[in-house]
Order: sequence, then C-alpha cells, then structure tokens
Amino acid sequence: MQTPVSVTDLERSERRAAIITVVTPILAVLFAGWYFWGHGLSLLDVILSLGMYSITMIGITVGYHRLFTHRSFQCTVPVRMALCIAGSMAAQGPVLFWTACHRRHHQCSDAEGDPHSPQLHGEGVRAVIAGCLHAHIGWMFWHRPENYIRRVPDLIRDRRLMVLNRIYPWLVLAGLLLPGAVALVITGKWSAAGTAVLWAGGVRLFVAHHTTWSINSICHLFGDSPYETGDRSRNNGVCAVLTFGEGWHNNHHAFPTSARHGLEWWQLDFSYWLIRGMSAVGLAWDLRLPSVEQLQSRSVVP
Repeated sequence: MQTPVSVTDLERSERRAAIITVVTPILAVLFAGWYFWGHGLSLLDVILSLGMYSITMIGITVGYHRLFTHRSFQCTVPVRMALCIAGSMAAQGPVLFWTACHRRHHQCSDAEGDPHSPQLHGEGVRAVIAGCLHAHIGWMFWHRPENYIRRVPDLIRDRRLMVLNRIYPWLVLAGLLLPGAVALVITGKWSAAGTAVLWAGGVRLFVAHHTTWSINSICHLFGDSPYETGDRSRNNGVCAVLTFGEGWHNNHHAFPTSARHGLEWWQLDFSYWLIRGMSAVGLAWDLRLPSVEQLQSRSVVP
C-alpha cells in the first residue's frame, strides 16, 4: 500500500521545483552572455526566441490566466488544450498550481493569505524592497501547497487537462527542445540546434519569467489606479507591453472576469485582440466584458 504524501513532502517538492525554475534560466543567461562574446547571435535564434516567447506568453496570459483562472471566455477543446500546453512550456508551474495560486491571490489581494503580495512587509524603503523580492521570486520558496479540490474543482473535472497537468515536466522540456528541433530542420546543423535551445529555450524562459513575475511585484507597487479595487493593484504600461496586456493590472483587479484588460482604446492588450480574433472565426465565444455602468461605478475619476 502506497504511503500518503505528507504536506511536508509536498512543500519540499515545491521548493525543489522553485529552485530549478528560478536557477536554471539564470545559468542559461550567464552561459549565453559568455557565448555571445565570442560567437554573437544569429537571426534564426532571434526569430525563434521571439516566437517561443510569444507562444508561451499567450499560453500564460490567454490560457492559464484569462481562460483557466477567470473563465473570461469559452473556446473549443483543441484551443483549450493548445493553450494549456503553451502555458506549461512557460515553466511557471502546472496549470492546477498556477490557477489555484492566482485564485487565492484575488481572494486575499494584498491582505493576509495573498501568496505573493509585496504590501505585507511594513513601511519604509527596506520594506518595499523586501516586499518586491518576495512578490517577484521569494514566495515560491515558502509557498504552502494549495487545496486543489477547493480552489480548482472545475479543472480537476477536465480529464484532458489533468493529463497535461501530470506530464507538465515533459511539456517544459518540449518547450526547451522545440526551437532546437526547428533550427535543426531549417539548417541541418546540430550547432544551430544547440544555440536555439540556449536562446529560445533557456534565455527565453528567463525573460518570460521575469516579465510575468513583474505583475506580482511591480504592478502592486508602481503605476496608476483608475478603478477602486480594495487593494494596491496598479496599471503599468511597460509591464503591459511586455506581457501582452497583463500589466493593466488595476483594470484586471477591478473586473477580474473580463477577457479584456486594456479597457481604454490606447491600452495595448494583445491577449484580448487574440481572444477577439478567435471569437471572430468561431474558436472562442461568451467573451465576458464589463458594462459601461460597471466601468463608471468602479472608476475613481469623477
């Protein structure tokens, strides 16, 4: 009879995963810096890096966040599975883990119980720095395992999603090796495959991680708050561009189930444009958007 896994074992497992997740891309960046000094960077590596960044960022923003966490739209099964695979390749945790953490973040935003708030470390410059580091990276090393039955019962009922959740490590590995396979097919050179894995795999992970994690840290410290949310969420345009619209974080906290985060015409939101495009061709439907009355009722601008 198999011995039940204790909470302590789960905590250790999460911390090991956090170490691998944080440290491996840093090592890739250090090696890439050394390699770049003598060999430069090829156009193919740049194209593959941008392509993998876009695919995995969409997996997180459209898939993990707006679809699985907030159910802000519905889509076909193939699209749903593709978004989960793309999100898994971003190496930010299996879909159940990511969704459960984010739902708890909204339930306890910037209050006790929020897994990654930068606002719970006191006052002053040192507290801000400590809070920012905690929200950006540190929380992953001290996170207590989530109650998935309570937080994500809807995802647990999806058998296909559960299969992808179980094979998450293999999907991360696939995300690292895929650009290398593409480079090998295009050039026929193993050296090109190796540099593609380095830049579009490891370095891409580093950049995508820290732009995404900046939503937890920077977007709860710096920016503007046009809507009343009861927390300290902020809109930050730089973060929004880098994360395909996620940086309109105060907008999102005001209307969590909205498929659109860039609520003003000038607020770039590539993720919503993609969702709207899928809707136009029948791949997505039931897009949830705040009404004019809801926007006006939450606005802090007279």
